Amino acid sequence: MKDPLFTATWQWRRLALGQGLALGLLLLWLIPGVRSQLLTFDAGLFHALNAPLAHSTAWLYLWTFFSLRPVDALVGLILLALLVRGDWAYPARQVRPALAAFVGLLVILLIVRTLLTKGIEAAGLQHASPSDVLSGAYLLSERFPGLEHGWELKDRSGASFPGDHASVLLLWALFMAHFTRGGRRLVVAALAVLFMLPRLVAGAHWGSDDYIGGLALALSVISLGLHTPLAAWFARQGERLLTPPLCWLGRLPVVGRLSLLRS
Repeated sequence: MKDPLFTATWQWRRLALGQGLALGLLLLWLIPGVRSQLLTFDAGLFHALNAPLAHSTAWLYLWTFFSLRPVDALVGLILLALLVRGDWAYPARQVRPALAAFVGLLVILLIVRTLLTKGIEAAGLQHASPSDVLSGAYLLSERFPGLEHGWELKDRSGASFPGDHASVLLLWALFMAHFTRGGRRLVVAALAVLFMLPRLVAGAHWGSDDYIGGLALALSVISLGLHTPLAAWFARQGERLLTPPLCWLGRLPVVGRLSLLRS
């Protein structure tokens, strides 16, 4: 593969920096006094975002829409569209290895997130979401009870640390930011923040679930992928497996124009 996107070598300093930042964030959160201060800040943030739901119809309907599980699929399609759009973050010919590498990193994220969640639970540090804990919370599920089960409206969680939704968004953002500059990098950052907000507005997560837990997970995985041969290996193996079926799909009219399906 010419001009590979990913290094096939170990970049020890960058790897140590990424893992150190991730570990530092978690250790900071584990200090009882610091965690208490973070939750106090998070409570203020939650009320600032959640209180307008009771007074603004536009705010209410906007975040109710974005808190529905099916909308998560729509968000995923938006992120995927930018990930596989040729010549946006990387050349069109490198879309397949980029997709393969990102999917591989998602699998690693799932494993690391599961281990971290189990560890937090074993240490007795897991907590419920602010919508279940703080008084005065405006609950979308009470305002729209039919949406909680039929459309899986997400506004509460019995185990909210780390922010699983945020960890995926932040991994995507860090991955895309690695290849973009200027205005396109700002678009990536804006989309990540926008799509993290629904869980914070509705109260499914505390802020630190995202900016500590979710960010620590994303930093750890992106560092492990980009600063070791791991992402390069995912890219090679994924492209080898994807090329035959995608080339066949590329023969179809209209969809054959997609960068992902071109030869």
